[in-house]
Amino acid sequence: MSEYVFKLPDLGEGTVESEIGEWFIKVGDQVNEEDIVGTMMTDKAAVELSSPISGKVVKLAGEPGDIVAVGAALVVFDVSGDVPVDDEPAKPAAVSEHAETPAPAATETAPVAATPAHEGRVMTSPAVRRRAREAGIDLHNVPGTGPGGRVTRKDFEAYMAGAPAPVAATPAAAAPPAARPDTKEIKVIGLRRIIAERMATATREIPHFTYVEEIDITELEALRKHLNSKKSDPSERLTILPFLGLALIKALREFPQCNTTYDKDRNVLIKHGPVHLGVATQTNDGLKVPVVHDADTHSLDGLAREIRRVSEAARNNTITKGELSGSTITITSLGKLGGIVSTPVINQPEVGIIGVNRAVERPVVVNGQVDVRLMMNLSSSFDHRFVDGYDAAAMIQRIREMLEHPAMIFLPE
Repeated sequence: MSEYVFKLPDLGEGTVESEIGEWFIKVGDQVNEEDIVGTMMTDKAAVELSSPISGKVVKLAGEPGDIVAVGAALVVFDVSGDVPVDDEPAKPAAVSEHAETPAPAATETAPVAATPAHEGRVMTSPAVRRRAREAGIDLHNVPGTGPGGRVTRKDFEAYMAGAPAPVAATPAAAAPPAARPDTKEIKVIGLRRIIAERMATATREIPHFTYVEEIDITELEALRKHLNSKKSDPSERLTILPFLGLALIKALREFPQCNTTYDKDRNVLIKHGPVHLGVATQTNDGLKVPVVHDADTHSLDGLAREIRRVSEAARNNTITKGELSGSTITITSLGKLGGIVSTPVINQPEVGIIGVNRAVERPVVVNGQVDVRLMMNLSSSFDHRFVDGYDAAAMIQRIREMLEHPAMIFLPE
């Protein structure tokens, strides 16, 4: 008996490692060439891998969920006879866009294709490569129906028998349409690249639980307008954000699990005492989240001033590095563009985010009478790994109660 090591091939798209999805074999199993041994997970799909050889399984690379690097040992087999030598790099063969399937000649000898079916190195198993070498067959002329144009044992045997090769299950990709003259490519760099990476990571890793509640802010708006009428400096006028900020801070004392960050590297949740409030801010460079540190120590006017200050600093690029990090929960608002509802994306490593939507007047039944009220939806998202849906909903209901009865925001605890 000899030992043969099946290494993880390159699964394409720049993959350097892959997660074991599922094993269809176990140590001690006798496996035939081309049998499916398991699946490997990529960012887009689960890829089935077939055995390149017949033999007995003596070792597996790990359990489902373990990560294996491309080129590392995936399965070790005990095989009879000499171990086939395959010096081909572990990567799928490129499929030519102009490859044609040759029609086999009606002769007793192996057909010779007029046009090669492959360009470059042909992907196949060591056993098929050995048989082709012994038969004097050029594998470039054998149409492959396996993944990435791989030549399977059945493909080779059909070619040797002069029969049509099996039809590949996956159709050839259509050629992309020609680019218009006004089409241009823009490289994703700088802040836009960082935003893209963070958004992709957040949506990929965090199971978002989104909760939307309708809030009657008629009384809150009346209070806001009254307070603004007493301010001589227009720049000091209040928006709804500091009121929401104070209500959120007060609610977080009852629901501290929402004022939490997750340290992925250590697999640790950090429950924070102070509230460091992130304020999502649109700038000419893209989305930034400046932070009001120790927001729970500010009054209404103080919080409003800090929100204005860090937001302006983010827009004019005078904000410090420390003011762009350390938030424990974030508020996001599109102002008049807020729409009816939104699904805000959590700002990692936080576990919650609150989104303000547009306020509109509409008829509402109050105490059996139809009245015109100023209504606003509050959209929120929570990390369902660490915040239960009930707790998230209860916290938003607490915020709703305070915004609908704004005096509660300022009551001592």
